[in-house]
Amino acid sequence: MKYKIRQKMFSLGDKFTIRDEEDRDVFIVKSQLLSIGKKLRIFDLDGNEVCYIEQQLFKFMSQYNIYINGEMVAHIKKKFALFKNDFEIVSNKANYYVEGDFIAYDFKIFNDRKLIGQVSKKFFSLTDTYGVEVDEDEDRVLVFALVIVIDMVCHDDDK
Repeated sequence: MKYKIRQKMFSLGDKFTIRDEEDRDVFIVKSQLLSIGKKLRIFDLDGNEVCYIEQQLFKFMSQYNIYINGEMVAHIKKKFALFKNDFEIVSNKANYYVEGDFIAYDFKIFNDRKLIGQVSKKFFSLTDTYGVEVDEDEDRVLVFALVIVIDMVCHDDDK
């Protein structure tokens, strides 16, 4: 299924909406303004928290933990690599990895060797918008969380 992650360009703190292919809101993502390190929460439309993303502090390379329903389900760490971005994802759900051109905003997410998510930046828009295709058999919230973390690690200085 296709989704859009859309961030307003001029807002106090980060606030995203995740919309389906009919452009209907599905989730809302909000950052915690006054915190040490980055902390984001994904909410359903009823205001229930479905995911919590927390930056690990004092690490040489960027690291984040992803929690769903209070359980840590993934740890994502930027690996040291010259002239490219590479990530290590440790999860109790599956063996995830990402491939692609993170600088140009296009990448794929795999569960073992199966493609489960595809991401591409939409240019010429008044907002930062990513097209995200998620395999229907996968945990879409976890895929969204991975996309958000990768964007923060690769492009947070651009905003």
